[in-house]
Amino acid sequence: MTIRTLLFDLDGTLINTNDLIIASFLHTTETYSDEEYTREDVLKFIGPPLEESLRKINPEADVEEMMNTYRTHNHENHDRLVEAYDGVVETLEKLKQAGFKLGIVTTKMRQTVDMGIELTHIADKFETIVTLDDVTHAKPHPEPVVRAMKELDAKPEETIMVGDNTHDIESGQNAGTKTAGVAWTVKGRKVLDDLEPDYMLEHISDILKIVME
Repeated sequence: MTIRTLLFDLDGTLINTNDLIIASFLHTTETYSDEEYTREDVLKFIGPPLEESLRKINPEADVEEMMNTYRTHNHENHDRLVEAYDGVVETLEKLKQAGFKLGIVTTKMRQTVDMGIELTHIADKFETIVTLDDVTHAKPHPEPVVRAMKELDAKPEETIMVGDNTHDIESGQNAGTKTAGVAWTVKGRKVLDDLEPDYMLEHISDILKIVME
């Protein structure tokens, strides 16, 4: 079956926000937890919705207050720490010119998504962007991927969901799409290999070989 639609996670897949996210989590844990967290400790928080992760840091704290602390730090340091991964802008442009339908499916909220795609000059590459604000159930539930496909009039068997986290692969699989993991995931590629995605990208440009052959 020919692939016509490509859905991408954002953080850790198209744009490198790892240092920003880790720094923001560490800042928040220092404020709301007596436990001392390390960079490695907070890797498990990357991927799920922010509220879900922060509740694990301190279930008794006001989660809205925690989210505000995280987001303030995140927004203040965003432009200094975020950049597109090598080859992303060029690869997306080639896919767009070739007529593929492109979308983003993310667990981030719209405001920070817009900040990232504007900063990295990829905002004009996508026909749809599904954020946490747009769904009832976040990844790994199929809802975000299904919504993106509906907006693009795409069929699951003609779609690939690309991501750096287990939630991305599972959401795609749950929605019936093909899936592609990215080897540059901060969590290590084995966590994605274990889910047996259809493809594993060593570089973002590898997607061109898959869909244009």
